[in-house]
Amino acid sequence: MSPNWRPSMLALLVISLLPCFVTAQGQEVLTGAAKTSNESLLWGPYRPNLYFGVKPRIPLSLSTGLLWAKVDDYHVQENFRHTCEQNEGMAGYGWDEYDVRHGGRQIIHDAGNKLDLTTEFVKFPGGQNGGSWGVRVKGTPREDAPSRLMSTVIFYASMEGLGTLAVENEPSELGYEGIVTLKGQSNGLGDFTIDITAGPDTNQHPPRTHDAYGSKPLDRTLVASFQAPEEAIWQTKPLLFSHMKTQIDEYIKQYGNENTPPPWQTFTIGNEVRQGNVHLIQKVFEGAFEFDILYSSGSSSRSLTSEELSKGIAQTTESFTTRFKKILMPKSPFDTPKFQPFAKSMFSNLVGGIGYFYGDAVVDRSYAPEYEEENEGFWQETAEARNRAGFKLEGPSELYTSIPSRPFFPRGFLWDEGFHLLPIAEWDMDLTLEIVRSWFRLMDDDGWIGREQILGVEARSKVPVEFQIQYPHYANPPTLFLVLETLIDKIMSGGPETPDINDAYDSIRNIHLQKPEQALIYLKEIYPLLKRHYFWYRKTQWGDIKSYDRDAFSTKEAYRWRGRSPEHILTSGLDDYPRPQPPHPGELHTDLISWMGMMTRSMRRIAETIEETDDATEFAGYEKAIIRNIDDLHWDSEAKTYCDATIDDYEESMHICHKGYISIFPFMTGLLPPDSPRLGAILDLISDPEELWSDYGIRSLSKKDQFYETGENYWRSPIWMNMNYMIVKNLLVIARSTGPHQKQARDMYTKLRSNLVNNVYNEWERTGFAWEQYNPATGAGQRTQHFTGWTSLVVKIMTMEDLSGKKHDEL
Repeated sequence: MSPNWRPSMLALLVISLLPCFVTAQGQEVLTGAAKTSNESLLWGPYRPNLYFGVKPRIPLSLSTGLLWAKVDDYHVQENFRHTCEQNEGMAGYGWDEYDVRHGGRQIIHDAGNKLDLTTEFVKFPGGQNGGSWGVRVKGTPREDAPSRLMSTVIFYASMEGLGTLAVENEPSELGYEGIVTLKGQSNGLGDFTIDITAGPDTNQHPPRTHDAYGSKPLDRTLVASFQAPEEAIWQTKPLLFSHMKTQIDEYIKQYGNENTPPPWQTFTIGNEVRQGNVHLIQKVFEGAFEFDILYSSGSSSRSLTSEELSKGIAQTTESFTTRFKKILMPKSPFDTPKFQPFAKSMFSNLVGGIGYFYGDAVVDRSYAPEYEEENEGFWQETAEARNRAGFKLEGPSELYTSIPSRPFFPRGFLWDEGFHLLPIAEWDMDLTLEIVRSWFRLMDDDGWIGREQILGVEARSKVPVEFQIQYPHYANPPTLFLVLETLIDKIMSGGPETPDINDAYDSIRNIHLQKPEQALIYLKEIYPLLKRHYFWYRKTQWGDIKSYDRDAFSTKEAYRWRGRSPEHILTSGLDDYPRPQPPHPGELHTDLISWMGMMTRSMRRIAETIEETDDATEFAGYEKAIIRNIDDLHWDSEAKTYCDATIDDYEESMHICHKGYISIFPFMTGLLPPDSPRLGAILDLISDPEELWSDYGIRSLSKKDQFYETGENYWRSPIWMNMNYMIVKNLLVIARSTGPHQKQARDMYTKLRSNLVNNVYNEWERTGFAWEQYNPATGAGQRTQHFTGWTSLVVKIMTMEDLSGKKHDEL
C-alpha cells in the first residue's frame, strides 16, 4: 500500500467513529435506519438474467428460479424458458410495477409458449435476516393458445456454500398432493422454510391417457433432489435436461418408441427426494393455473400464508401507485392515462433490473508498457502485448448494481450505472447511494474500477472470452459523479417537500435529504475513494500538450482515452464514433476533457459541502483550467464546433471534426454557461435537420458526415437516450436562464422532449420493448431489446416541466 494512501485510511477510520459522538437519539436514528434499510434490501429478484429468480444480497447462499414450457409436442427442449434471451419469441415481458423495498408484479408475454406468466413478488418485514417473502405464479393461456394448453412449471431452490437445504415432506413415490416444504439454514439467513402450495381448486391437470400416469400422476407435485458440484449449481437448465433424459430413457425402455407417453407425461422429473443442494419442484397443468411460493424466515413470529400474500399483493400495488403519482408522475403533455402504464413499466424495469453479483473477475495486471499507448502505431503494440500477457482471476468481489439489459447485458457497467441511478435517485436516494457505495468498494489501491464487472462463471457465460479481461489502465466515463451532484443539488434545495406518510420506508429512502448530516457522513466516508479515483483519471488518461507546442491556458489539462484502436475507443462508451485516423499518441479527446470537467466540478462541490476548503480551492483551479482548455484545444472556429485533436505529418496539432455527440459534449456536461459565445453555434448544430436533429431524437452523428451510417453504425447515426437526456437537461437550463439563446433553447427543449417521449412510447406499444437505440430515419427501436437501463431516462424526461405554454387534451 502506497504512503499516499495512509492519510485516507486514517480519514476513513475517523469517519467510521463519527456516529459514536452524535447524541444518543441521533445514534439510534442512524443505527435503526441503516438496519432497516439493509433488511428491506436483503431480498429481491436479484438474478435479473433470469425471467424470475430470487436471492439475497449474501455471497454463496440460497438461490431460486423458475422454468416453464409448453409440453404439447416432443420438441419441448426449445420451449423451456429460464434465462432471459434476445430471440425467444416474447411479445414483451417485464415489471408493470416494482419497488425494490416492497415488491411488484411482472408479466411475461410468452407468445411461443402461448402463455402469459405473471409473477407477483412481495416482501414481508419481520424478525431478522430480511424478513419473509412470497411470490404468486399465475399462468393464463393467450388468445391463440390451443383449447387444451399443456404447460409445465418448475421452481427450484439451491444452496451454495455453507448451509443446508432439504425437503421436509415424507418421501412419497407418487408425488405430493398438498404443500411441498423445503427447510434450510445458513449463517446469513438463519433457519427458514419454503412452502410451494398446490394452488386453488380451479387448477386443472392433464388427465390419465397412458399407463405411465399410474406411477407418476400429474395432479401431484413432483420433487427431485441431487447434489451438484458447487461450480455447476447455477447451470440449472442443463442439470434439469440431464436429469430428464434419464426419465425419458426409462420410459422408452419400458414402453418402447411406439407407445411413448404423451409429452406432458414424458417430460417430467423423477420423484426422487434425497439429500442434495439442488431441489426441483415440478407441476404440470392444463389451461390456466396458479400457485404460491412462500419463504418464511425462522426469526419471524409466524409463517407466511397465501392469505397474507394476497393482502400483500394488493397493498404493494396501492403503495406503488401512490408513490409513483407523488414522485414520478409525468407532466404535460404526458399527464394523460395512456402514458402512465408506460412510465410505470419503464421505471419498474429499471429498478427490477437491480441485481446482486458475487465472484471473481478476469484482470490483466501485467502493466505492459505498451498499454500506455505512447508510441506511434501503439494499437499494434498493445494488441501484441495482450496476446503475450497473462491474466489472473481476482476476487471474489460483490456488486449491487442496476443492469442495462436482462437478456444481453446482465452485469454491471460503470458508465451505464450513473445514468441508471438518476431516475432511481428521485424514488429512493438511500438505495441509490448504496449502489454507488457498492461500486466504489470495487476500487483498487491505485483508484481504478473496472468498466465492466463480469463477476463469476455465470456472468462470464454471457460474455465472449475476448471481452472478459479488464485492464487497470482503461477508464470509462465517470457518470457516478452525476449522481453525487444530484445528491448535492437536493441537499441545497432543502430535500423532499413533504414526507410520504403512506410509505413505511419513506424516512429511510430520504434520510440523507431529510437529515443532511447523514449525507455529510456518507460523503465524508467515500471522499477518500472519490479523490483516489479522480487522481487516477488524471494520472492515466492525460493528454500531451507540451510535446507539440499546443497553445492553451494550462499545460496540464488535456486528456486522451487509453484503449484506442483504429476502429474503436470502447473505453469512451462511444465505441465506433469516428475519431482521428490513424490513431496517434498526441490525440486529445473532446468527450474525455468534458467528462473531466464535470468530474472536477463535482469534486469541488463535494469538497465545499464537507468543508474540505483546501481541496475545494484546488479543484476550482483545475475546473477553471479545464473549461479554458476546452476552448483553447478543441474549438474549431471554421467548423464552429468542438473537435478532437491529433498531430499531422508535420508534428503540428490539428482538429478532426466529425459533428455529432462529440461536438456538443461541453454543452451536454453543463460546461457552457447561458452567455457562452459558443452556445449559439452548438444550438444551431443540434437543431439542424441536415446535421443532428431528427423527428425522433438527436442523432449520434451528422447526416453530412462521410461516416454516417457506415461500418457497424453503432454510434454513427442512431439515437441514444442517455445522450439525449443530457441534451434535454441542459436545454432546460438555458431555457430557464435569461440570455440571448433562451427562446431558441425553449423551443428546442419542448420539441425534443416531445419527440423523444412519443417515439420511445410508440415503439414500446408496437414491440413490447424498450430498445438500446432508435433509428433516426424511422424511429424504430433496434439492437438490444428490453434495454431498460438508460433508455428509462425517458421517465425523468417525462417529469420535466412543460414549457410549451399549451394545454393538452388526450394525445
